[in-house]
Amino acid sequence: MASQTHPLTARPLTVGFDLDMTLIDSRPGIHATYRALSAETGVHVDADLAVTRLGPPLAEELAEWFPADRIEAVANRYREMYPTFAIEPTLAMAGAREAIAAVQALGGRAIVVTAKHQPNAELHLAHLGLTPDAVVGWLWAEAKAEALRAYGATVYVGDHTGDVRGARAAGALSVAVATGPCGADELREAGADVVLDGLGAFPAWLTAHAGERGYAEAAVPSPASAPSPEAAGAAGAVASTLAADAAGTKDFA
Repeated sequence: MASQTHPLTARPLTVGFDLDMTLIDSRPGIHATYRALSAETGVHVDADLAVTRLGPPLAEELAEWFPADRIEAVANRYREMYPTFAIEPTLAMAGAREAIAAVQALGGRAIVVTAKHQPNAELHLAHLGLTPDAVVGWLWAEAKAEALRAYGATVYVGDHTGDVRGARAAGALSVAVATGPCGADELREAGADVVLDGLGAFPAWLTAHAGERGYAEAAVPSPASAPSPEAAGAAGAVASTLAADAAGTKDFA
């Protein structure tokens, strides 16, 4: 029997990644920021506890410690303090560079879609030398679907059930990594299509997935399959609008 071959798909591969506890271990930096915030405000924040439940918007965590009428101001101050205390201690997760490189080696685009304040997300990536093709911040759970659809992402990788929800809302394949606050069973129950122990397993999974979908290893998208400047600009404009809209809520880390 002749072997079956798959033509290169006409649509470029785009994979979305969450940031905290997916690509980066931000616990040391967030812990330091909460301690500094507590010292400045005089309000106790249990930083040890807070870093065990990263993922949801900052306002949800602050609501555990501050009265409602202070949350917006405290969140703004937290974001101002964040670059000073959080960037240097934060580490890349094992396999993060290789995961991004695996997507790009297929001629694909790796994008980061995170609930984090976008400028702080970009600082983390630059500091750690992680080089995705785009970053969109201030989006959580189902709202992440807006950016994933804007960029045409067919896979979204994250560590939280909120990431699973975002992937499913976008019609993307949910690849969960059990490296954050949610365990493998919880991620499966939330509807993850694939659950990996960590990003170290992602390149091999992606190679198999790409083969099934007709992507060629180390392929470069042809002019017909690569996004046009107009399409790329539209995605960027949509992403900027999403971030600006989300920024108006002032809820995110």
